[in-house]
Amino acid sequence: MSASVRQGPKTTGSDFSTLNRQIAEAGLLERRPAYYAVRASVVFALFAGTCFLFSLLGSSWWNIGVAALLGLIFAQAALLAHDVAHRQVFRTKRPSEIAGRIVANVAVGMSYGWWTEKHTRHHNNPNHDDLDPDVQPELLIWTTESAWGRRGMKGFVNRHQAGLFFPLLMLLGIDLRISSVKALRRPGMKRRGLEAGLMALHLIAYTAALLLVLSPLQALVFFLVHHAVFGVYLGMTFAPNHKGMPHPDGTEDYLRKQVLTARNVKGGRLTDVALGGLNYQIEHHLFPAMPTPNLPKAQPLVRAYCERAGVSYEEPA
Repeated sequence: MSASVRQGPKTTGSDFSTLNRQIAEAGLLERRPAYYAVRASVVFALFAGTCFLFSLLGSSWWNIGVAALLGLIFAQAALLAHDVAHRQVFRTKRPSEIAGRIVANVAVGMSYGWWTEKHTRHHNNPNHDDLDPDVQPELLIWTTESAWGRRGMKGFVNRHQAGLFFPLLMLLGIDLRISSVKALRRPGMKRRGLEAGLMALHLIAYTAALLLVLSPLQALVFFLVHHAVFGVYLGMTFAPNHKGMPHPDGTEDYLRKQVLTARNVKGGRLTDVALGGLNYQIEHHLFPAMPTPNLPKAQPLVRAYCERAGVSYEEPA
């Protein structure tokens, strides 16, 4: 549920411009092509190896374990597409869109264009009740006021959504596909034909692989396990970042709007890899084009600056 935004005292001038200058002078906005070359190679090597293992096992129930592994790899591919969309990998639009559609549409099976537009609106107005699509009331709600007057299935889910949160996350991967298809039906969708063709290629290859290798029952269980693991993993890379944080009223400056609505997640290198750097959510929101490996280096600078500016920096132990 929401809370009021807690603002520290504003200093003279632009707080963010001063911080941005410090970060730029430290070289933390520079691209890291070698890092992303290695990361992309690892993700696609794991993807190819998993596909090979799937074909090697054939019509076996051991392939359900492969389904779980594939769910983890799909989430890592989606995190890579996230970084591509933020221009962390390529500086210009065209190579970003090419790489993004290969990873998102072909590998994962969701619309890169739809997700990028939606995620951009989230970054522009995080946790804003009217402008952030991630907190607009649908099946789940994020503010108490959104529950008023809800009955039936939605009302039941909202009354018990704390307990139903993880089961519902199992459906996130399927929801991404459905939302992508719905977006392709909108007249204003850019490159709609290309997006649809690439998603169709993914769907045909995925369905054919399941039906040609597995029995119908095995294929159904594989699909459910794969998407359940994918949904929970992907959801947990995003859910801790803004859930339960203040909802702004639109009067905050850029620094406070981004910092006060976000939460970091403490952890070591394993956490950094598992969450794709999104555990440094505050730094990511302030500098969305900053390459993932630079985020932990920027954190002490950002945290110290927020302390001096009197801006609350949320990082639970």
